[in-house]
Amino acid sequence: MPETTAAPASAPAASAPAAKGGLQGVVAAQSEVCFIDGDAGRLVYRGYEIGDLVEHATFEEVAFLLWDGKLPNKAELATLKQQLAASMALPAHVINVLKALPPTTQPMDALRTAVSALASGDPDLTSNEAAANRRKAVRLMAQFPTVVTAYHRLRNNQQPVAPDPALSVAANFLYMMSGKKPHDTLVRVMDAALTLHAEHGMNASTFTARVIAATLADMHASVTGALGALKGPLHGGANEAVMHLLLQCGDADSAERKVKEMLANKQKVAGFGHRVYRTFDPRATFLRKMSKQLGEAAGNTKWYEMSERLIPILRDTKKPTGEPLGLNPNVDFFSASAYYTMGIPLDLFTPIFGVARVAGWAAHVMEQHKNNRIIRPTDDYTGPFGLKVEPIEQRA
Repeated sequence: MPETTAAPASAPAASAPAAKGGLQGVVAAQSEVCFIDGDAGRLVYRGYEIGDLVEHATFEEVAFLLWDGKLPNKAELATLKQQLAASMALPAHVINVLKALPPTTQPMDALRTAVSALASGDPDLTSNEAAANRRKAVRLMAQFPTVVTAYHRLRNNQQPVAPDPALSVAANFLYMMSGKKPHDTLVRVMDAALTLHAEHGMNASTFTARVIAATLADMHASVTGALGALKGPLHGGANEAVMHLLLQCGDADSAERKVKEMLANKQKVAGFGHRVYRTFDPRATFLRKMSKQLGEAAGNTKWYEMSERLIPILRDTKKPTGEPLGLNPNVDFFSASAYYTMGIPLDLFTPIFGVARVAGWAAHVMEQHKNNRIIRPTDDYTGPFGLKVEPIEQRA
């Protein structure tokens, strides 16, 4: 067995800068798209506080803001809606790809596969010019709800529902999923949820998209990579895990016991804590209200009430040092009960995240292509030096 020897004279003499786990605190790019203040619990899209946007703007207006740097006027919004309506239907080859997938395929995997298939027929695929990227952003935002709902229906032996050009992105998603025109309250909640999920700075999926875009790969490639990152349970998949926990427990007392047991065993509780926020996630504040309103409207506040019972446990349980854990709900926590009350299947929770976040991903891809430099961080090598290749007969 070869032995590790001291570093030869040719080994680097100077040590690399101290590595930071998960790149925490490392500035990866300058961006005008989003600002987050984790201590104050602020989320700002291009200068607008998230609360102002949720209350007074639609998802389409927010997408325009993220892409063009300003809120649209009436004419600009009308044009965007026309462009979205014209792009919602899927090409035949994409429908065939979805039909060819085994019905056990996870919806996130179906969405990722469909985006690659959409790339092959996009007329602007080979251009990273600003106007071409803007057109691709519109098409992807329009096509995402159609992909998710079409696959969902196909796997249940139902025919996909064609999009209604008169409906918004939020309304069309609900309509194409169920085949029924949705109630205005559900549309408003879905639209607000899409706005809340549309953008969140240099998170894992957005960073992935920008790294890919920095190679001058196209927007579809960047978004496909972002979807791969979003699928992970530590990113977009957390809301599914929250609802699985609530369903497994069944009532508030059982949920309380389960969570205390998880904390005693040093297990993470999905939906609590955030890499950036040290206070209540501002997105969770709005989703909390929505979960309550939806439960009251449906005559079933069970899931909302169970969720509320868990908040003080994660916030107030003491660490060995005597300090409280201080964990607050993040965006995934109340989105779980809100979506479930709306009748949305659990494995569509994360694809809905993608339906919203594609607006933000597109904004970052456009920003990266506009002022590009390939993203190439270094690493802190901790392996050996001085090893010699032995003849294969002598190796253990």
